[in-house]
Amino acid sequence: MSDYQPIPCALHSEYELWIMRQQRLHVCWQDEDGGHHEGVLIPKDIYTRAAEEFLVLEDRTGERRELRLDRILSAVPSN
Repeated sequence: MSDYQPIPCALHSEYELWIMRQQRLHVCWQDEDGGHHEGVLIPKDIYTRAAEEFLVLEDRTGERRELRLDRILSAVPSN
């Protein structure tokens, strides 16, 4: 059983807009082990797998990562 906690619909909509605009974001997140990370990433896609939602992001080098939405601590537009 998953411990996934759904995010507010308004935040989900904001992620979708950022994907459409290819808006660079400063993202802070927590990994599965509780470690904290941050980086400037570009959102590419959002999807659901096994009743959990994920944001696909890409860094400046083209490396992709998938973050579970409820593990994203903050995401704000970055220049």
